[in-house]
Amino acid sequence: MLDRNRGAAYLSILIAGCGIFGIFLFVTYFMQLTLGFSPVVTGLAFLPMVAMIMIASNLSNIVLMPRFGPKPLVTVGMLLAAGGMVWLTRISPHSSFAADLLPPLLIVGFSLGMIIAPSINTGTFGVPLADAGVASASVNTGQQLGGSIGTSLFNTIATSATAAYLTARLAGGPPSRALTELALVHGYVRAFWWAAAIFVVGAVVVGLLFRRGPLAQQAVQAQRATAAAGAVEPGPVPQ
Repeated sequence: MLDRNRGAAYLSILIAGCGIFGIFLFVTYFMQLTLGFSPVVTGLAFLPMVAMIMIASNLSNIVLMPRFGPKPLVTVGMLLAAGGMVWLTRISPHSSFAADLLPPLLIVGFSLGMIIAPSINTGTFGVPLADAGVASASVNTGQQLGGSIGTSLFNTIATSATAAYLTARLAGGPPSRALTELALVHGYVRAFWWAAAIFVVGAVVVGLLFRRGPLAQQAVQAQRATAAAGAVEPGPVPQ
């Protein structure tokens, strides 16, 4: 039987995987190629974002999910992720990490925690023991599939935008370093805009698909509806 909550959860995981891989790819490029960070420093620069994912995951699963269910959490998480992506579109070759990258990364990290943890919980909630492995594998598959789609899609968008920017501004000869940096940043910004749009669409879709209320309350209501349907005796068959 089709389950709206489970379908919305798998879709949320796919969208989040798409967005998070896009962030790691282009923000890594920006840190190393534009800001001049080493690979080690770049990895350390992502730690605040990872910390926010951990905080939001625990907050959403332990405190908020039992009260409100997945619908408002995942929807708000999608909108916050879109806002963080829009903030990232303000980067330039003269940006700094503390002022221009850290705040949106913290927002996106918090939003991903609000999306991923409730979605995983919902995607495996109420699954029979014999199907638990399949449900868990479906969640992981959605995340990996989203990452593959995000990497290929955003890389194509950024590369095309960078090439078009260079073509429109080259006056003959190789591009200067400054022009190359501007073109690369232009490609990153274009990818971030697309990622923001995907998160907005995701917020609308999962907001419509997820059922209202906590999962336990929904399960009780479904059991009562099933029991009530079974208790109804069939009427006399018309002659």
